Amino acid sequence: MSGPPTTLGLTGDEWQSIALTAELAGLTTLILLALAAPLAWWLTRTGSRWSSAVSALVSLPLVLPPTVIGFYLLLALGPPGAVGGTLERLGLYHLAFSFTGILIGSIIYSLPFAVQPLREAFAAIDPRVLDAAATLRASAWDRFFSVVLPLSRGGVLTAVVITFAHTIGEFGVIAMLGGNIAGETRVVSIAIYDHTQALEYDAAHRLSAVLLCFSFVTLLAFYAINRRVMSPIKPQ
Repeated sequence: MSGPPTTLGLTGDEWQSIALTAELAGLTTLILLALAAPLAWWLTRTGSRWSSAVSALVSLPLVLPPTVIGFYLLLALGPPGAVGGTLERLGLYHLAFSFTGILIGSIIYSLPFAVQPLREAFAAIDPRVLDAAATLRASAWDRFFSVVLPLSRGGVLTAVVITFAHTIGEFGVIAMLGGNIAGETRVVSIAIYDHTQALEYDAAHRLSAVLLCFSFVTLLAFYAINRRVMSPIKPQ
């Protein structure tokens, strides 16, 4: 099913799944960092009556089963959906069962894992620091990039690591929205499921072990770096 073993006992198809998973996680993290930072800042600072509704919407993936999110995204991005149907009428291909489709699904599903650490970090900033920067005529964007983000480096690091690691292990959304297309949507979690369904437990074990080791090393590195980043500066 997967071809002959190659490096580390993994087949070419399995390495392809690993590479696709890493690409998906990397792109999801980069895009979410750009989207979540201003959104988290707005939620932290705004007094809008819509903030509770936006917070609830952002947090939905925390309580909804991934298959529910994947199902509604499939309806929206597939041929009958508003987005997929519009693309097909324009002569383009719909987004279901494509890498772009599962990327959109990953961004939506991982959104709260990026927003929440940033909100907590932003809320911990002393407002007097921002007031001091404002008296120096720093614009809102200058204050955000030169004051807020550096002071929130721990929250930014947490958002990056959790988002990346969470995307690595995604299954439900991808299974519903992307299916199982080699080189396009077959990420590691889907490949493990395929091996298990085919009773190929040795192959499933190999991939699962890779995922387990990667997750542990990622979290170990995160805690080590976070400890350094957040440690107080000792006086000389």
